[in-house]
Amino acid sequence: MGVPYISNTETGPDFFIDVTIDFINERIRVDDYRGNINSIMARMKALAEQYSFTKVIIKARGEDWRELLARGYTLEGMIDRYFNGSDAYFMVYYLNDNRRTSLTLEKEDEMCEKIFLLPTAQSSQLPDGYLMRLAGSNDCQALAELYGRVFQTYPTPMNEPEYIRKVMDDGTIFFVVEWKGEIVSAASAEVNEAYHNAEMTDCATLPEHRKYGFMQLLLSGLEQELTKKQIYCAYSLARAQSYGMNACLKKLDYQYRGRLMNNCIMNGAYENMNVWVKRLV
Repeated sequence: MGVPYISNTETGPDFFIDVTIDFINERIRVDDYRGNINSIMARMKALAEQYSFTKVIIKARGEDWRELLARGYTLEGMIDRYFNGSDAYFMVYYLNDNRRTSLTLEKEDEMCEKIFLLPTAQSSQLPDGYLMRLAGSNDCQALAELYGRVFQTYPTPMNEPEYIRKVMDDGTIFFVVEWKGEIVSAASAEVNEAYHNAEMTDCATLPEHRKYGFMQLLLSGLEQELTKKQIYCAYSLARAQSYGMNACLKKLDYQYRGRLMNNCIMNGAYENMNVWVKRLV
């Protein structure tokens, strides 16, 4: 495949941005910024139009989200304590109506109402014959094979060993479950060391092993590793139509914080993603 995304830092006369040009999901994403918010908005729109993308996402600070709202952005979610203890706001700008429109909201809302009633629950024990452990660079090939089997398409090229090796080198932590030497389930924590947060992501289990609830165990293991690194803000974006993943996060005491419309490509189509947040200490 071609280049999935380009991550750049840009400096203008009155702003700085840390921007990702996401070709797979046809969006521009700003993870960090400083300076004139109006200049940043103008630059984001120009980039989106340059690449014919339909969505712009800015993780905005508390002092800026109202100005973005006044300029046509929509508040779709938030992450408590994302910026070293200060909240981040998912402010989104759409360049066409199709990208902002979802026909699955009512079904997703009904599912969420049921999930919100679930109690916090302890993770189950690992069944006999299975092994859970921290992954290393020697697991990149096996992880890529797992993601390639579970997902037809995915927002990032997790079916490529070299991509997994790169994100590991950049600080992402993987936990895996093995059965007879084969990786059958995995999850990762993408660590942002600058702002002391982590995204819990890349959750995948082979269908024949899903009855054991490995994801709660994997995420709990990742949380323990994060607290050792003094990372106390954890968040996750879960497919809004996935009962199992959203229920897993609710049982682990993650708090619902919104829904991102047509956010990324999953199994061949755009899907909405629910935002879940947890304070680890």
